[in-house]
Amino acid sequence: MSETGPQELNGSLFEAGNGSAPAEKTFFIRDLEAGQAVESIFLVSQRSLHKKKNGEDFLRLTLRDCTGILPAVCWENAAGLHELASPGAAVRAGGRYEVSDRWGPQLTVETLTAAGETEYRLTDLTDGPSFDVDQMEQDLRSLIETVRNPHLRALLDRLFGESSETWQRFRSAPAAKFYHQAYSFGLLEHTLSVGQGVSAISACFPGVDRDVAVTGALIHDIGKIEAYGQEATSIDLTDLGKLHGEIPLGYYLVRTTIERLDGFPPALARAVLHILLSHHGTLENGSPVTPTTREATIVHAIDNLGGKLGSFDRIEKGLQEGESWSAYDRALSGSAYFPRLNGSAPEPVPTPQPLTAASGD
Repeated sequence: MSETGPQELNGSLFEAGNGSAPAEKTFFIRDLEAGQAVESIFLVSQRSLHKKKNGEDFLRLTLRDCTGILPAVCWENAAGLHELASPGAAVRAGGRYEVSDRWGPQLTVETLTAAGETEYRLTDLTDGPSFDVDQMEQDLRSLIETVRNPHLRALLDRLFGESSETWQRFRSAPAAKFYHQAYSFGLLEHTLSVGQGVSAISACFPGVDRDVAVTGALIHDIGKIEAYGQEATSIDLTDLGKLHGEIPLGYYLVRTTIERLDGFPPALARAVLHILLSHHGTLENGSPVTPTTREATIVHAIDNLGGKLGSFDRIEKGLQEGESWSAYDRALSGSAYFPRLNGSAPEPVPTPQPLTAASGD
């Protein structure tokens, strides 16, 4: 995991403290076993009050650390704990972890208190990109420099220029709320990988306008800077994200930027905006139109691939030592298999055996 982003966040979080080094977390969600007593520090991702059959309140929580998420339930003092467990808060939770055939894994919380600033490191509670942030930024700028069309280059410079407000928000934004790159700088990581993938594959097929495809890849998720909040400890949709959605927000941002660029060809604008509008692939998945150009089809395919591989990264971080199979995951519509988990040697490939003659010859 890169230290760049988390260090920046950790510094801002603790700069008002007493200077003590935060304690290192030694127990993680991936280490949990059924029936285990738990007392550890987590971040609160979500909270919601519910009613018991007798009319009393109980509290459901989603807790997390850098290895995964943990559903939790508080049966007592729900109203008081609801105020304490605001999304993004660091809490010390004590209780028992069980895996139910009906309800799945869950921590039954017996004690819940606010965690002090020197009791944890933010890097232990939040995930982060696999690559150095400064290197990713440099790689993104190198990719932008390969775009030769002057109009597309001007658009990318306007959106991703170092002094651009859009870039300042884009650089540290998450790529999602949960399934892939759901952490600070995740949008940069995801966009770079999609852009590099599109750049590489564009040379493999005839008739593809590489400049259009790469530009579309770099701007396809730009609406997420408006759709998601910028809080590293609590990623959630903003009001605009809930009301409008990330694709319309991105379309408006890119179109208004194009309209401020003198002489931008309308046909070129249509081609790039079509990629943004169609990159989810289907109407059911949130795109108002489906891909109808080579460039849009490539960006959709690589974006989908990048999202799925990002889910593999998320899942692998949550596996216990020695595990090769994950539980069912909604993003993959199945389980994931990791034959070389934690750097272990790959499973031996069976030696091919000669076929036995059917007739005994």
